[in-house]
Amino acid sequence: MPTNESPPIPSKPPRRAARGAAAAARIVPSAGGGAPSRGRAARGSARDKLIAAAHQTVRRKGYAATTVDEICAVAGVTKGAFFHHFASKDALAVAAAEGWTERARPMFELPPHTKLGDPLDRLLGHIDFRLAMLDGPVEDFTCFVGTMVQEAYATNDAIRAACEASITAYCEALTPDIEAAIARHGISHGVGAMSLARHVQAVLQGAFIMAKTTNDAAIARDSVTHLKRYILMLFSRG
Repeated sequence: MPTNESPPIPSKPPRRAARGAAAAARIVPSAGGGAPSRGRAARGSARDKLIAAAHQTVRRKGYAATTVDEICAVAGVTKGAFFHHFASKDALAVAAAEGWTERARPMFELPPHTKLGDPLDRLLGHIDFRLAMLDGPVEDFTCFVGTMVQEAYATNDAIRAACEASITAYCEALTPDIEAAIARHGISHGVGAMSLARHVQAVLQGAFIMAKTTNDAAIARDSVTHLKRYILMLFSRG
């Protein structure tokens, strides 16, 4: 008989799942974090270094407060090299949003939960993975495009559109497992796959903002734990 109580789940993933998610979170440079926020960017072409530097610097300081000079310093390249690859900081921002989408791709291909047979287990494993990423300094796990679009959505349509495309690509990558989970298990209240994928993204972005208010990941972990609880209830799995 239905009750008003939420199905009990632990505040952290089960020990084995948590270990696997945490290990994956350390090695997969995802769209929620993964790169160090201090020091110089990783090796690669000057263009790649500038994009990586934009990712880490904007997440730490915000888009408006980040200068071309600072991005060049973090990337370890000259200002001349910057303008060889990008006409302006805004042009770099658009390219960096596209790069953020590519950076997220391994998150849907490499972690152990992507190999699970049940699509609902894969979806729940993805949530555990995102939960495991919420550790360390806030700028190390927050979202580059989520940070940038909050500042630029009304003033630069090219940046807004690039951020929208990146966030939508994340949702689209989640959708196949959600669709398969709905087909296999059914779902409460007629929720659609893309709608639920957007809700996952909305909770993550909101969790990042909440973490910034306290400069602590704990409040974000609590929000993502509620997200997992919600998905369990939707699929009547308690």
